Formats: sequence, structure tokens, C-alpha cells
Amino acid sequence: MTELDDKTYLGHRQRLKARFLSDGGKAMPDYELLELLLTFAIPRRDVKPLAKTLIARFNNFAGVINADLQDLMAVSGVKENTAIMLKMIAQGAKRMAWQQLKAADEAVIADYDAMIDYCRTAMAYNEVEEFRVIFLNSKFRVIAEETQQRGTINTVAIHPREVIKSALDNGAAAMIMVHNHPTGIVTPSQADISVTKTIRDAAKNCGIELFDHIIISKNDYFSFRDRGVL
Repeated sequence: MTELDDKTYLGHRQRLKARFLSDGGKAMPDYELLELLLTFAIPRRDVKPLAKTLIARFNNFAGVINADLQDLMAVSGVKENTAIMLKMIAQGAKRMAWQQLKAADEAVIADYDAMIDYCRTAMAYNEVEEFRVIFLNSKFRVIAEETQQRGTINTVAIHPREVIKSALDNGAAAMIMVHNHPTGIVTPSQADISVTKTIRDAAKNCGIELFDHIIISKNDYFSFRDRGVL
């Protein structure tokens, strides 16, 4: 790289930083925000083409940071350290969403959008179906979460006995079940409906309320409670 080229791309980086600092990056398109992020992992290279390649491959910023580590490293120019940094950003977002949800002073029903946002952040980009249970106390505040099962791209096993046992172990008064549909179609299957009602009835016998079962995808969700299935 020539001295002129070096000054040109360094000047471009400084302009990117200035744009970020002006409004926290709110006005930056996905590829520019990703480009700025990549400059910290790849300090001596023009990373604009790589940022655009990653956005084209994984659709958007969220898709990039939530992509599988090996899929990221399969992209030319992405080394292990760069891929790890991107995955750290995704993990940080998930932890922040969970900590904010758990720290809320009000019942989850007071701001149910926050619950949906957390579920989407935590699960929507998973490549296989995953089943989680979020446990609530008698004031409907979050007390714990447990990942119970991971399955395949279109199925995950849900075991009613394990759900009830975990609820009792956590001293829960209520719970919200969540699983993702990587296919993007959130309509519940008949099996989803059947197992949900089985768990609802078993939980009721133990003095525990099944408040909701949420099916989440990247762009949509299905709430059993909102749709009157529970």
C-alpha cells in the first residue's frame, strides 16, 4: 500500500469514527457500522469491501454477528480473531437484553414487548430449534431462565415432566415457554398446541400458571396467550 493509499483509508476511518460519535451510529447504514467495527480487528486494511460482502452474505448487521463462527470464517478475509470479535458482540447483546429483562421492577405483562424483544435477540437467529422456559415469581417478575432442549432445523423435543420439575426447582409461580422456528414460519403445529395444553394442565395442578408459549422467528412471533390458544 502506498503512502497516499495509507492516508486515504486512514482518513476514511477517521470520518467513520466521527460519524459514529456524532449520533452513536444511529444514522449509519449496516455496512458502515460493520466496517467501523472491523477496523478494530483488521487495523491495516481497507475493510469496506469485506463489510459489504458480509452484509450481502448474511443479510444485515444482526445476521452477521449472529452467524455461525465457522460460516463467518468461511468468508474470505475473516480470520478467527475477527469472527470471535463479531460473536462477542452478539453475546454482549444477548446478555444485556437478559439483564435488562431480569432487572425490571415491573411485571412482564406491563411491558410485554420487552419480553418479545428479548426472545428475538436470544433465539431468533439460532439455526436449530431451541426450547427455553422463563420462570416468574408471584408478582410476574423474571427470576430465572433455562434452556431445556436443542433440536433440528424444524423440530425440538419438549418434555412436560422436565418443565414442571424445573418450575418447582426454581420456585416459580408462573412461567413462559419459548421456542424458535428457524424456518421463519411461526404458526404452531398441532404437536405444539397439544404439548402446550398438557403442560398448562400439569402446571395448574402444581399451582403454577403457564402464562404464555411464544414461538419466535427473525421477523415474527406467535403468542399462544394473545391468540387465545391458552
